[in-house]
Amino acid sequence: MSQRASFFASSAVPFRLVFLMWLFFSVQFYTGIDLGVLGIRPRTFGGLIGIFLAPLIHGDYMHLLSNTFPVLFLGIILYFFYDRIAGTVFFRSYFITNLMVWLFAFRDSYHIGASGLVYALTSFLILFGFLRRDFLSLLIATGILILYGGVFISGVLPVDPRISWESHLSGALVGAVTAINLAPQRKIR
Repeated sequence: MSQRASFFASSAVPFRLVFLMWLFFSVQFYTGIDLGVLGIRPRTFGGLIGIFLAPLIHGDYMHLLSNTFPVLFLGIILYFFYDRIAGTVFFRSYFITNLMVWLFAFRDSYHIGASGLVYALTSFLILFGFLRRDFLSLLIATGILILYGGVFISGVLPVDPRISWESHLSGALVGAVTAINLAPQRKIR
């Protein structure tokens, strides 16, 4: 497979997710319907739907933009360089992060947005690189640490009541555990 075909194949999942994020936002924007009620409401039966839908729902344009580029960037890196394990990483980062928010979030409010997924992918790519210790993985980890390190650390702290730090922390933990779990695998690409 050529590099170009490989790049397009590795961008399929991130682009599809971003397409759905923008579709949900467009529906919300043009109809005036608040889709936030489809987010994760911790430990409620109705909040279970958020495990599947919360990353697709965003509060405003800036919220959507702030998740669009990291989902694309980190997702493409994951699928391009670690294609054999990317599906597992993405699945865990999406669903287990959201399940943890549903189970353990402190605030009784709707948790929406793809930032939990972003934190899971960031955590995975950084820790995985340092655990693998091969040149390419270390290069990826260092680059992502430089790009996202400061924001990553401050985002898991409860500094803004409008931001779901619980999603960020859950994602960071899921990404770290996934990196530890998958680092010993021999074939990753």
